[in-house]
Amino acid sequence: MAFGRRKKVKTFAEDELIVFENVTKTYSTGAPALNGVNLKIKKGEFVFIVGDSGSGKSTLIKLLLRELIPTDGEIYVNGARLSKLRRRQVPKYRRNLGVVFQDFRLIKNWSVYENVAFAQRIVQTPNRLIKRNVPAILSIVGLASKYKAKPVQLSGGEQQRVAMARALINKPPILLCDEPTGNLDPKNSLEIMKLLDQINKRGTTVIVVTHDKEIVNEMQKRVVTVRKGVIVSDEEKGGYIDED
Repeated sequence: MAFGRRKKVKTFAEDELIVFENVTKTYSTGAPALNGVNLKIKKGEFVFIVGDSGSGKSTLIKLLLRELIPTDGEIYVNGARLSKLRRRQVPKYRRNLGVVFQDFRLIKNWSVYENVAFAQRIVQTPNRLIKRNVPAILSIVGLASKYKAKPVQLSGGEQQRVAMARALINKPPILLCDEPTGNLDPKNSLEIMKLLDQINKRGTTVIVVTHDKEIVNEMQKRVVTVRKGVIVSDEEKGGYIDED
């Protein structure tokens, strides 16, 4: 005898890491920042999310960070339904995400070592492991010799490398980069992208939000184009699509 319906369990393909299902986000103005977005990102992918200012790129990142909750639709990360996370669960969820911003967000009076070690201290990593892990990640980003330097003593490209080391030291499966080359010249921008490519080849899923047309066209990765809150293009080895 049946006493009720069984609850359906959402299932995903083994390699599906991030899933947006018909996601809409509407702010108090009434205009949707995202409107019915469907997007799947697999483990180990390198994805550019591109579009002009106001297209919805930043909203998409904030939803992934769980700073916002969709007005409609659902987002799943590694099988977890983000809208159902309780507030106390959000910090633990965010440990799955490394985040790199345009403005570096380094603490100016701390050394490179301390800026990177801070990310490990937040998650209470033992000091003996911090002393091993920080030099290792600084070596990966090419800054092993700069561990004593303060941010003011570094170039913009070097500061972004420090920010990347800090984002990666806890070995998150996902790296989110929000306009990571926005404050850099073309040479340093390309160097940062080459480093991101190397990190991706080590197994990290990399998502880069940008409006840097030259970088996107140079890298030939998967390109998701957002326009007025809607995905208008999703291409493997794509390029930057200009606004009509």
